[in-house]
Amino acid sequence: MNMRLGAFVLLAILIPSHAQFTLRSWGDAHALANAAVAQMTESEKFGIVKGTGQLNSQRRCVGDTTPVPRLGIPSFCMNDGPAGIRLTKNVTGFPTGINAASTFSRRLIRARGQAMAEEFRGKGIHVLLGPAMDIMRNPKAGRGWESFGPDPYLNGEGAFETITGIQSVGVQACAKHFLANNQEHWRYGLSANMNDRTMHEIYFYPFLRSIEAGVTSIMCAYNRFNDTSSCHNAGLIGPDGLLQKNGFQGYVVSDWGATHDSAADNANAGLDMEQPGDFIVIGGGTFGGLIGIGGLQGAVDSGDVSKDRFDQMVSRILAAWYRLGQDSGYPPVNFDAQKPDGSGSRNLGVNVRTAEHTALVREIGSASAVLLKNNRTTMDGSPTGSTIRGLPLDKSRIKTMAIVGQDAKLPNQNCGDLNECNDGTMSIGWGSGSNSLEFIVPPIDAITSFVGSSATITTSLSNDLDAGANAARGKNVCLVFANAMSGELGFYDTVVGNQGDRNDLALWFKGGSLIERVAGVCNNTIAIVHSVGPVSFSWSNLPNITGIIYAGAPGEQTGPSLVDVLYGMYNPSGRLPFSIADNESDYGTSIVYNSDGFPDINYSEQLLLDYRYMDVHNITPRFEFGFGLSYATFGYSGLSIIDSANFSKIVSFTVSNTGAVAGTEKPQLYLGYPTGAGEPPKVLRGFEEVELAVGANEVVTLTLTLRDFSIWDATSQAYVRPAGAFTVYVGASIKDIRLTGTF
Repeated sequence: MNMRLGAFVLLAILIPSHAQFTLRSWGDAHALANAAVAQMTESEKFGIVKGTGQLNSQRRCVGDTTPVPRLGIPSFCMNDGPAGIRLTKNVTGFPTGINAASTFSRRLIRARGQAMAEEFRGKGIHVLLGPAMDIMRNPKAGRGWESFGPDPYLNGEGAFETITGIQSVGVQACAKHFLANNQEHWRYGLSANMNDRTMHEIYFYPFLRSIEAGVTSIMCAYNRFNDTSSCHNAGLIGPDGLLQKNGFQGYVVSDWGATHDSAADNANAGLDMEQPGDFIVIGGGTFGGLIGIGGLQGAVDSGDVSKDRFDQMVSRILAAWYRLGQDSGYPPVNFDAQKPDGSGSRNLGVNVRTAEHTALVREIGSASAVLLKNNRTTMDGSPTGSTIRGLPLDKSRIKTMAIVGQDAKLPNQNCGDLNECNDGTMSIGWGSGSNSLEFIVPPIDAITSFVGSSATITTSLSNDLDAGANAARGKNVCLVFANAMSGELGFYDTVVGNQGDRNDLALWFKGGSLIERVAGVCNNTIAIVHSVGPVSFSWSNLPNITGIIYAGAPGEQTGPSLVDVLYGMYNPSGRLPFSIADNESDYGTSIVYNSDGFPDINYSEQLLLDYRYMDVHNITPRFEFGFGLSYATFGYSGLSIIDSANFSKIVSFTVSNTGAVAGTEKPQLYLGYPTGAGEPPKVLRGFEEVELAVGANEVVTLTLTLRDFSIWDATSQAYVRPAGAFTVYVGASIKDIRLTGTF
């Protein structure tokens, strides 16, 4: 059994960069930008800071600017999205952010960012509008799957590694959505209200890690933050605001239509670029003068926006371009987002897909699959001799198989550019964070191809309960598929009665009932769940359910990646990036659906999200944060904690493979703070990926920095270390702690 990939796929994927570019220091980049600005006319500068307009037939990307040909400055192309290029053909449908988080693998998260950026660069796109790092405050949040979950540390590491991968090939990353964009209902004007400590430790933390990764741009959000619109909130984006205090040297761009009030309000507050540059129902158009009097040009002429500030806006945008060497040898835009079907003379048909990208998507799909249950048993005396229930499946012993559920089949390929339907396997949510389904390989195709003539397969590829039970009755193994989807509210259609945020935690199309019915007639039922976040697993303890795989939203290789796990060619190593509880109330937050106008949402739970809330309130989830089974077993021993330079702590321990097959363990480090520090009982502060052959062991070393064991002090506006004893917890999940120590 390979620890990573089975047949047809490389054992390890680290995509080599084919892009040749010069990475400049920020100092050099700003010097070049300032020199260019000094040569520009006022009109040329204006074209840099204002998008060309959503309804402009000449635009080719989701966001464009006006070029300055005489200075060699192109139209800057900005395009969705966080899981691969949207609105064009011949591109890869990558796994979602939440699946990247499920790998608990910095290696794979970085490789995903790099591979996506290689395709963006190949299409001539300067700015990848991602990663998203919006905290999954509530499990039903419509766009939670675009980001890395409810934990700020895991979200921050996902952001850091993704941005590092993206910008390693000379493509700009755009961290979004700043700040506290945590639900879809009322997102265009709700106010996310929280105290300073909550903001720093939870919602800003992933953006802080983005700045530390050298991110070139940050997108301000639609919502208000503490009653001020994010895109003219000087406390967030201004010269003395949160971003620049923490060393951000790139530019701030608005979400599409997220600007309000006057051009001067936005520019003086710290907004550098307005996209898309015109009014699109919800807002926008302030720089062009569609809202307010005179727009940005008029504000500069009147002195309401100083010429120095205007030049700074242009310079910060150009500095990002120079920083990543996009001024030399960058491919021209070769697609047309207004014609995503590939038609028209501006779609040049450039194929940026590679075999390496496909293999990486397959590996991440396998590595992010979380084995939640596996009652593997041998049953003797059957007509064919001994049979094995549970996972991995044995191709030589299984003679009859049922595949049940519409989630196993090919989805509608004509679902629009936002993937606004769910009539087949779910590889991603809908909205601007969606990606291409052009090359999706559904589970039914991958399984039947792999099984071949070794077994008779009966199918029921709908969610008809009676048909599903009839197909499953008496089979050696029954694979039953179910899903739940969500997405962006925007101007998009309601999908199966859900407006962006999910209505509840139920599986769609009676998926839970389908699983129960199949388990009622098949004593070896394997349930596979694709979803954007936590769902109800009220059926998980049924005795005939011998295995459960939570596959999330794994991208286009959803079928092949699942086959690798089902048949043991990839030993599952995925871990839950959130808790799965039985009731929404177990999470301590809620989605505000109904309101008399834009609501004020008070984040009264403060630091207590997901497992943090459950720990404080003694709630035992069905499957806890960080949980995931393997076909191997692992032992932990030898915890050591020593002091290091700069007040950091070096934590080391040994992980051993005590099982019968090779596998990969994902040890996690949680920290308990001194009494009175005001922190939850345990918080994630480290994780690692450890590949081990049978009988092998490895010493794992993790570093706790001073910030890792500090808390935000609002009075001093700094991270401070609380006095007292800290507890280090090392284990396989938040509930499966194997080693403890103190310092």
